Amino acid sequence: MQREHWGSRIGFILAAAGSAVGLGNIWKFPYLVGAEGGGAFLVVYVAFLIAIGVCVMIAEIALGRQAQSNPFGAFKRAAGGGWSIFGLLAVLTAFLILSFYSVVGGWTVAYIVKTVSGGFSGYTGAEFEKQFGALVSSAIEPIVYHGAFMAIGVLIVIRGISGGIEKASKIMMPLLFILLALLVVRSLTLPGAMAGVKYFLVPDWSHLDADMVSAALGQAFFTLSLGMGALITYGSYLGKKESIPNAAMWVVGLDLLVAVLAGFLILPAVFAFNMDPAAGPGLTFITLPAIFAELPFGMFIQLCFFVLLFVAAITSAISLLQVVVAFVCEEFNVGRKSATIWVGLVTFLFGVPSSLALGIWGEFTLFGMNFFELLGFITDNYFLPLGGVATCLVAGWVSYDKFVNEITNEGERPFTYLTAWKWMCRVVAPIAIIYVMLHATFDV
Repeated sequence: MQREHWGSRIGFILAAAGSAVGLGNIWKFPYLVGAEGGGAFLVVYVAFLIAIGVCVMIAEIALGRQAQSNPFGAFKRAAGGGWSIFGLLAVLTAFLILSFYSVVGGWTVAYIVKTVSGGFSGYTGAEFEKQFGALVSSAIEPIVYHGAFMAIGVLIVIRGISGGIEKASKIMMPLLFILLALLVVRSLTLPGAMAGVKYFLVPDWSHLDADMVSAALGQAFFTLSLGMGALITYGSYLGKKESIPNAAMWVVGLDLLVAVLAGFLILPAVFAFNMDPAAGPGLTFITLPAIFAELPFGMFIQLCFFVLLFVAAITSAISLLQVVVAFVCEEFNVGRKSATIWVGLVTFLFGVPSSLALGIWGEFTLFGMNFFELLGFITDNYFLPLGGVATCLVAGWVSYDKFVNEITNEGERPFTYLTAWKWMCRVVAPIAIIYVMLHATFDV
């Protein structure tokens, strides 16, 4: 069976950027900026994004294109059967993340529906807080929206690479930037907004410590969808004539642009209304809706914001779904339609406990965490870093010559920074990623 390919270079870049751009860019990045020292965090984050993020992304795309396979087959073909365990880990990671990520994605669908239906009309901050608590703790409602979100992802992925994921990305990514631009302009025109801009851009180096460095490095790594097999899978559909380093730089650049625009959207609005910039998830579903409600055309602005969140969530979700679908199709010789439907159904069912863990199952904990929190902790702090380190070691040591041929297109496209990339993969990136993993575990 002939392997699918992206219809165009821009299609791959937009799809890969969509995979990287997720809810973490919209709420987690501004929240971390608010909690970790504003401009100082931004500077350190950008440095890590360029140095380590680009390095690992190039390795993952090259691994996928060289092997022309899903992560399991890619590791096996590039480095031998013993390394395939890391490909299997990447597939498992994508499945686990998608199961609880879809629950959060369902919240964005719920908020779009409630905004359009006028359900938030006249709400204040306290009422938004009550509404959010009622939604996530309900036994039925969030599961229905979780199912709706997953179904949308299935409908996109079932249509294939160029006919489904690429077409959807070409529509949704420009829409994301248009919505972001509109919201940023409105946020920057609020009275007192410049205090937020100053906090965002002017470094306060007194906040520079091990916790901030670890948070910046972790965000730089995780925001690019590294370690979960998405870019290995997407890279496997990339044409042999395309420049991998060039594509990686575009993806990282677009991801950074979204994060910075999100900072210009959220921090000025938060400062203008004297809110807490370190409010975490509540910033997205409680604080910001309360701010928008007080503005002229507040409901329209609120709708734009939740559509923005939905687009960011679904573009990441389809990349995770595609990782598992590609694995099932290629390793078990199952057709795309059947694989997508079954993977979507199983992932939805596995996500149900994550939803219930925020409500009626909340009292059931392990290591002090409910099921939703436990999955996030394991994947973020162990599975993703292990996948990233494995990719770096395979690229830098085990199969270096294969990767050089792939990155340079068999010598036709010389890579100026090849030596720097080699030592980043061999030494710097693995040490940095392991440091983040150890810091999360032992607070080193």
